[in-house]
Amino acid sequence: MSLVLDAETKGHEAMVQDELRLWLRLFTCFTLVDSEVRRRLRERFEATLPRFDLMAQLERADAGMPLGEISRRMMVSNGNVTGLVERLTASGHILREADPADRRVQMIRLTLKGRDEFARMAAEHGRWIDELFAGLEPNEVADLLRLLGRLKTSVTTALESGA
Repeated sequence: MSLVLDAETKGHEAMVQDELRLWLRLFTCFTLVDSEVRRRLRERFEATLPRFDLMAQLERADAGMPLGEISRRMMVSNGNVTGLVERLTASGHILREADPADRRVQMIRLTLKGRDEFARMAAEHGRWIDELFAGLEPNEVADLLRLLGRLKTSVTTALESGA
């Protein structure tokens, strides 16, 4: 299989196998979308992507979520989340409360203010993604989802086998 060459691999055709070109293409696409979403969040809401991601995790958990679970889902350390939690607590977007089942565990949940702001951000975020992906036909989106699902399985399998 040979991929169309682009800026990521032009001039290195003989040295770069298709899998590496694929990785570079995925990384470039991710970087372009990530940078644009970060820019728009900053300009429109004075928010960061980590703030948006944290609020997205909490939006799905009415009863709240322990800090460790948030860190695991966001794939970052507790230390990375702690500062963000403190800032969002100070701004009135989230509450920290002791878990009734284990007072040592802090449960983090969105306040009404946090839910309202996240709803506005999420709606615009959805429109931004639609806009950025508008050049794809529905069948192409479906194909990419299927193929990226297979890639995720391939990577997960390789990691589990100790690659």
